[in-house]
Amino acid sequence: MHQENKAAANGYGKIRSGTQNEAALLALMEKTGYTMVQENGQRKFGGPPPGWEGPPPPRGCEVFVGKIPRDMYEDELVPVFERAGKIYAFRLMMEFSAIKILNNYEIRPGKFIGVCVSLDNCRLFIGAIPKEKKKEEILSEMKKVTEGVVDVIVYPSATDKTKNRGFAFVEYESHRAAAMARRRLIPGTLQLWGQTIQVDWADPEKEVDEETMQRVKVLYVRNLMMSTTEDTIKAEFNKFKPGAVERVKKLRDYAFVHFFHREDAVAAMAVMNGKCIDGSSIEVALAKPVNKESIWKQHFNGQISPGPDNLLGFPNREDGYQKFLGKAASFPVHLNGQHNPSPSAVEKCTYPFFPGIKLTPISMYSLKSTHFSSAAMHLDYFCHKNNWTPPEYYLYSTTNQDGKILLVYKVLIPSIANGSQSYFMPDKLCTTVEGAKELAAQFTLLHL
Repeated sequence: MHQENKAAANGYGKIRSGTQNEAALLALMEKTGYTMVQENGQRKFGGPPPGWEGPPPPRGCEVFVGKIPRDMYEDELVPVFERAGKIYAFRLMMEFSAIKILNNYEIRPGKFIGVCVSLDNCRLFIGAIPKEKKKEEILSEMKKVTEGVVDVIVYPSATDKTKNRGFAFVEYESHRAAAMARRRLIPGTLQLWGQTIQVDWADPEKEVDEETMQRVKVLYVRNLMMSTTEDTIKAEFNKFKPGAVERVKKLRDYAFVHFFHREDAVAAMAVMNGKCIDGSSIEVALAKPVNKESIWKQHFNGQISPGPDNLLGFPNREDGYQKFLGKAASFPVHLNGQHNPSPSAVEKCTYPFFPGIKLTPISMYSLKSTHFSSAAMHLDYFCHKNNWTPPEYYLYSTTNQDGKILLVYKVLIPSIANGSQSYFMPDKLCTTVEGAKELAAQFTLLHL
C-alpha cells in the first residue's frame, strides 16, 4: 500500500511534536509486530509482515492514496486500511527539512555542500556501443562483465531500424548491484567489442502525481518510421473508434496523439501498443505533463520531447544527447534567444573567490556535462565525446514585414555524413546571433 503525505519529518522522534505522537507509533509497532524503517525519503511499515511466508504479493495488489491530512500518520491510517484486508507493506512519503536547511550550506569558507533526496537508482547508461549490436548481444556482454543484470533497454535508430542508437540502458536487480557495476566500468579501461564504452547513472524518471496522470488524454508514440506521416498515425489510432483522435504532432520518429476524451486515450493505448505502422513496431504510453514554466529547463536536462503541448515522453528517452545534457541553465532561455538573468539567478551560480585560492588549468572536456549551461557548449562536448569533428555554424539572415533582420544558423558536423543527414537547421528565426546559435545547437542535439 502506497500513500503520499508530505509532512516535515526527521526521524521517528520528530514525526510530530510531543512524546504522545511518538508513543502512538511505538504502540502500533508493539501491537502489530510490524517493523518500521525509514530510507530514501519514505518510511516503510511492514513488508513483509510478521509470519509472512512465500513471495511478496503480485502486481496489482498495491493502491495509491492521496489527499490525506499532513498531520495524520501510521497509527491512524493503518487501522483504516486494515479494514480492506491484511497489509503487506505501507509506505509513507516524507519531506525532509534537512534538504532546505543544508543544501548549499557553506561548510567551510568557499566550500558549499549539496544535499538532495537519495535516489534508489538501479539503471546505468552505457554509451559508445557499436550500432550493429542487437539487444541480446548487449545483454549477454553486460552479464559477462557485471553481476545482477536484469534487462537491457535498446532503442533502434531513427533512420535504420536494424541498428541501435549507439547506447543502451542496463537495469540491475538492486541499487547496490548497479553501483558495483558502475564502479567496475567507470575507469574507462574496460573495452567491449574492441572499444571503450561510456558509463554513467541513467537519469531518473520524472515523477508525476497520480491525480495529474488520471487526467491525461494524450499518448506518446515511439519507434515510428521517419517516413510515417501524421495523417497515417491519426488514421491508425482512429481505427478502433472513428473520430476519437483530436490531432497528432509528429517529431522525427515519435509523436503525440491527442484524444478528445481520456477513456479513448486509455483504450487506444491498450490496443495500439506493439502494433506495426509502416512496418515498424510502435510503443505507446500516456504522455507525462510538465510545468510550462519549467519546459525549457527540463528540455536542457534531456527529460522531455519538445512539442507545443509541453509533454514528457518515456523516461531515459531515446535522444542520444540525453546523458550529455546536465543541469539546466541558471538563466531563463526564450525562443528569441534573449537571456534575462535575474540577480537571484546570478547569485545561485556564483561563489566567492577568496585570495589564495589555487587555480588549476584544465580542459573543458575533462569536466562533466553538468558544468555547461548552454546548448552550444553541450553540442561541442557531445561531438568530442563521440570522436566527431567540432560542429560548424553557418549564419543566414532574412527580413520580416517590418524590416527587422532575423537570423538562423545551419549546423554542419562533417564526420557524421556517411550518407545520413550531417547538417541541421531549426524552423525558427531569432533576433540575435547568440539566440540563433543556441536554438541551432538545441535543434541539432534533438536530432542526432
